[in-house]
Amino acid sequence: MSAEAATPWQKNLDRLGLTLPAVVPPVAAYIPAVRTGSLVYTSGQLPFVDGQLSATGKAGAEVSLEQAAEAARLCALNALAAVHDLVGLDNVVRIVKVVGFVASAPGFSDQPLVINGASEFLGEVFGDAGVHARSAVGVSELPRNTPVEVELIAEVR
Repeated sequence: MSAEAATPWQKNLDRLGLTLPAVVPPVAAYIPAVRTGSLVYTSGQLPFVDGQLSATGKAGAEVSLEQAAEAARLCALNALAAVHDLVGLDNVVRIVKVVGFVASAPGFSDQPLVINGASEFLGEVFGDAGVHARSAVGVSELPRNTPVEVELIAEVR
């Protein structure tokens, strides 16, 4: 895509040195994203890069805060891929809500800082339209021993 034809979200991904990955195939009985009315809900996305998890283990133990925040960023990128595959990111009006789950070692309480990886990334991609409501939840285990899972809701045209 030429720079002149690129939309703002595409220019921002280019600036960040990122491209939208292929949608991660479901690992159970669900679909990556579903639209109802003007909203797209994504399923929880894991930090897959080329079919491999970027990290495994619990935040605050095997996974540092910084590694977990980067994993949250990758989860958000994968969620955007699911939205794009369904409706195209050009149709995103705003990111409405992000829910992040952090597999946490005992005593780890920086879940909001981990999920900032996703939230700040969405702001970098969409500007003010990327600012959203959010939950950051600590859990004992996540699928495939991933440290982070992120889902989002986007308002679309």
